[in-house]
Amino acid sequence: MLPITVSVPQRRLLAALALAVIAGVLFLRHEGGGATATPLRVAPIRPQAAPRAATHSLVVDVVGAVRKPGLYHLADGARVADAVAQAGGLAPRADRRAVNLAARVADGQQVIVAARGSPGSGAASGEGVGASGAASSSGAPVSLSAASAEELDTLPGIGPVTAQKIVAFRQEHGPFTSVEGLDAIPGIGPARLAELKGLVVP
Repeated sequence: MLPITVSVPQRRLLAALALAVIAGVLFLRHEGGGATATPLRVAPIRPQAAPRAATHSLVVDVVGAVRKPGLYHLADGARVADAVAQAGGLAPRADRRAVNLAARVADGQQVIVAARGSPGSGAASGEGVGASGAASSSGAPVSLSAASAEELDTLPGIGPVTAQKIVAFRQEHGPFTSVEGLDAIPGIGPARLAELKGLVVP
């Protein structure tokens, strides 16, 4: 039998084919025996509740002809009707005409509900919160957010025209939050504010 002669190029081709076969076998073993990849799990996104807007709390003192007089916390922008409702409502002896339930209340304000036949009973002013927003005759400070124009007129340096400007200002902008708020009223400057210190409250 004659020996098979293989040339050098044929040997190189056979070697390349053998390497290709071996590489293919190794690749198939790796793919078939490898561990199955675990899918990546992503936790669902839960919507977060929107943060609640901070609300400014007012503290008012409700006294007089109400069922439960006392201190009450109210939301900013509350009115006298809200304060009276917190205090249990009007008592049977209350003079409904003496309280303006639609007036806004300010922080630290005293809401006075007069009883029928009391000295403070009568028709309520447009901004009044009770029998009177002021008590200048008794020496108590005048409430800028509750006093009528007539009561404001009793203050030193505050005439009828300026008193009407104060009433118009709070009707447009709401109750005063500080005595210094009077500086926005035309005709009232630092000197007048210094003169009114101790005589008025917001």
